Amino acid sequence: MTQDNASAARPPQSFLAKLWREIIRPYGEAILFAVLITTFLFTLTGVEGHSMTPSLRTGERMFIPKYETWLHRMGIGSFQRGDILVFKPPVEAGDRVSFFGLWDYNPTLVKRLIGLPGDRIRIEQGEVFVNGEKIDQSFTTDFWQKQGCWDTGSVLANYARSDLRSGQPLEQEYTVPQGHYFVMGDNRTASGSTDSRLLGAIPIQNVFGRATAIVWPVVRKVDETYDCASGQPQLSGDWALNLRVLHSPFAR
Repeated sequence: MTQDNASAARPPQSFLAKLWREIIRPYGEAILFAVLITTFLFTLTGVEGHSMTPSLRTGERMFIPKYETWLHRMGIGSFQRGDILVFKPPVEAGDRVSFFGLWDYNPTLVKRLIGLPGDRIRIEQGEVFVNGEKIDQSFTTDFWQKQGCWDTGSVLANYARSDLRSGQPLEQEYTVPQGHYFVMGDNRTASGSTDSRLLGAIPIQNVFGRATAIVWPVVRKVDETYDCASGQPQLSGDWALNLRVLHSPFAR
């Protein structure tokens, strides 16, 4: 029997069988493969807003090694002070987006890890003390001093914990609970960052991962200033390569 005769002898495939073979199975396998990669190996996350100025800029995309997070959850290693973490905030604190009342999306946040479980955090006139020792914040406060809007007088600049709703001070010194991290944004203006000073410590299981590099855009304007009145950065100067590794500013 020739090949043409053999093909003609086969019964025609049903619509559902053809749909499965040509569309559902190949696309489903591709989606499953992508989900496994972004869940267990690595993913990219975008920066929105200015709470991490000047370290990060809105629109940049960060590389997150997810395998590192899973290893930490199994007790192998841990995140350290100075790491930039991407995490899910408490439900009551996030900017929730509702989809027809059926499902709520709680966007992730990106902040810097300041306090580990058991650390005592104290904040006075914009200075941050961890276990009684003032940490070197020059990696960000030098920028804000130059802009003329480093916050030293607000409640957030003088209390480690304040009420999220009213903004009233709660504790000048705060002990990070076990299984939690204390995080802060690098934006040190009076209303530059909603972080652990208002949200409280973040459960470790809420952490998606550590931002290790900026991979997009490839180039960016070199010079950055900040309009303290409008709360908006201004970019100028020459273009330079933007691909960079994100290092902790604290000694390990």
